[in-house]
Amino acid sequence: MKTLRTKYLSLTAALFLLSCNAPARYDVVIVGGGTSGTAAGLQSARLGARTLLVEEFDWLGGMLTSAGVSATDGNYALRGGIWDEFRSELERHYGGPEALRTGWVSNILFEPSVGDSLFKRMAAREPNLEVRYRTTAAGFDRRDGVWHLEIECGGKRERIAARVLIDATELGDVARELGVPYDVGMDATSETGEKEALEAPNDIVQDLTYVAVLKDYGRDVTIPRPEGYDPALFACCCINPLCVSPKEPDRMWPREKMITYGKLPGGKYMINWPIEGNDYYVNMIDMDAAERAEAVRRAKNHTLCFVHFLQTELGFRTLGLADDEFPTGDRLPFYPYHRESRRIHGLVRFTLNDITDPYANTLYRTAIGVGDYPIDQHHTRYPEWSSLPNLYFHPVPSYGVPLGVMLPASQPGLIVAEKSISVTNLVNGSTRLQPVVLQIGQAAGALAALAAADGCEPSEVPVRRVQEVILDDGGYLLPYLDIPSTDPRFKAMQRIGVTGILRGRGANVGWSNQTWFDAGKHVSEAELRCGLHAVYPAVAESADPAAVNGTRLAAMLSEALGKDTAAAMHEKAAGLLADYDAARPLTRIECAQIIDALADPFRSVGIDIYGNYIHATNENPQ
Repeated sequence: MKTLRTKYLSLTAALFLLSCNAPARYDVVIVGGGTSGTAAGLQSARLGARTLLVEEFDWLGGMLTSAGVSATDGNYALRGGIWDEFRSELERHYGGPEALRTGWVSNILFEPSVGDSLFKRMAAREPNLEVRYRTTAAGFDRRDGVWHLEIECGGKRERIAARVLIDATELGDVARELGVPYDVGMDATSETGEKEALEAPNDIVQDLTYVAVLKDYGRDVTIPRPEGYDPALFACCCINPLCVSPKEPDRMWPREKMITYGKLPGGKYMINWPIEGNDYYVNMIDMDAAERAEAVRRAKNHTLCFVHFLQTELGFRTLGLADDEFPTGDRLPFYPYHRESRRIHGLVRFTLNDITDPYANTLYRTAIGVGDYPIDQHHTRYPEWSSLPNLYFHPVPSYGVPLGVMLPASQPGLIVAEKSISVTNLVNGSTRLQPVVLQIGQAAGALAALAAADGCEPSEVPVRRVQEVILDDGGYLLPYLDIPSTDPRFKAMQRIGVTGILRGRGANVGWSNQTWFDAGKHVSEAELRCGLHAVYPAVAESADPAAVNGTRLAAMLSEALGKDTAAAMHEKAAGLLADYDAARPLTRIECAQIIDALADPFRSVGIDIYGNYIHATNENPQ
């Protein structure tokens, strides 16, 4: 018979073995350290969630760094959140914003290796964030509200458990493994309601690009003739004697202009040239690993052929693949720039109609990030490219991205980020851009951390809580250009904007896609009563075109809150506005400030994932 001490030691040993075999537990696990995954990791950790970021390669930042697309597009005037942090880090590194304007494709260009180092520096500041490089994840299983998976690094496997899982892979591979329904390619207008869409869907995706970064060695560094080299493929990349019949005759530049398109600080050149350059067509989304590897090999070879063309046919013999950028054997990026991924079936599907007419429904109320880039699709390397719609820089107003695009309709506990969100093929032509993807990642991290803290499903986290995190970190919900995120009135404008009490105005000015709150203009009683009525049904509507002043606003808010708030409102207004006079017309931003401070509809009236109001209160939260 065993003694009590022997039994105790046996039990202790058994418990020790069980603890050794127990999975490491996290609040949030993010698969993919790309553009959105990095932002998600930063935001999740900042909210106190124990966060694991799993990255297959050695760098953070994805398309901004690992894929070599170190020139951002859009959101130049919409600085906010982690997007603004990254820009500020770049400006500090290079010596100011003007130091980033080295090429003409973008106002923000940088060396990919610098971008990686800055993201790593940002990650290192977060004690709750653990990053595992050269690591893959598989075997996803959810039991009793907890994810169980296995990660592998260098042949060593480890079991992991987490409350919330984020798919931030380049092609949405985690969502696919979990059986989440998705679309690939172009949509039919009958499915999306977009008049710009096709009559019948197809599986044609945008061209990808295997980027190259060149530098001037001051001597002939011409690479050997690559396999299958055909100069005719690149003859019309620019104006030169070889070009006879260009695909895009209106987009032709001299060789000197072409090469400086992506000129980077440090005298390097990013080669991501869309005009009969190194764009490459292949749909590798649903390929297996071996097929993808072969597709990547062909895309690399296509880029090397273009580099050889630049060197031999256009005379750039001293420009060669930079030896101080990517820590890879071939000096090329870790992977190609994917402009398109699988697009999940989410709780919300964001369409082009939602952008062009944002107030036709209520999704704008759920916005968690903004974009202002036109619909831009690359298809000229597709064999039958001329049969596809020409959507080169199709103009749209700037827009807010709704929260529900990240939530699969069929898989609880999972958040999907990067380019695999629930948007149409057309919308992906804008939401794929780097600043938008950074914001999507930041919102995904906030949503995940809040869900983990509350022990609930991500779909159960109140939309307003996620939006509040974004605002507290200086981010945008709606893309109003009137005042920057550093202005003390910014939050009130954003909060009232997403209630719909005061609506924005979209505009296209040349190449610029804009939205304005019209902060300095007056608002009519008819418009303001209509906006308030949607939130507070007790507010009577009116056709009165008179401009709202303090007296009129006090009457409306008394109706909204179910009691006389005139004295309290005038007191609030006098504290907020230096020259307040109840008789003078109020500007839209002044109305927003007063309504936000007195009634606080953003916090006191909830919405669901579709932007529908789910309750109203007549109690004054003050």
